[in-house]
Amino acid sequence: MSDLLPKNASERKRIPLASGVLDYFTSALIEIAKVSQVGNDQHNPGQPLHWSRGKSMDQSDTMLRHFVERGKIDTDGVRHSAKMCWRALAILQEELEAEGAPLARGARLPETSNKRGSTFTTDSDAENGAKLA
Repeated sequence: MSDLLPKNASERKRIPLASGVLDYFTSALIEIAKVSQVGNDQHNPGQPLHWSRGKSMDQSDTMLRHFVERGKIDTDGVRHSAKMCWRALAILQEELEAEGAPLARGARLPETSNKRGSTFTTDSDAENGAKLA
């Protein structure tokens, strides 16, 4: 069982992921998924899809710049409103993680190096000697 959802079945049923989010915002979520792909192509060319946390981290300012341009298409062919929503989701995800939620499955933390030049995903990994694969 996931740590993201309550263990109690009746509590889980009160979190309508499909009927209360996906079914409400299907087209919008498809556009946000396009933002993820375009962003990955820009920031992580040739790599599998992932949110590279060390790149483009100014979520609030960027979200508002896209808000100002809402209703328009950006130069890469993606809607500014979709980019604004992606940034809002990023802000919420980071807030939840700061309060103890697990790191999002598709996120990758910035790499750090130790004095010997070994690369790690986090400082705690470096302390434990776990090298980045």
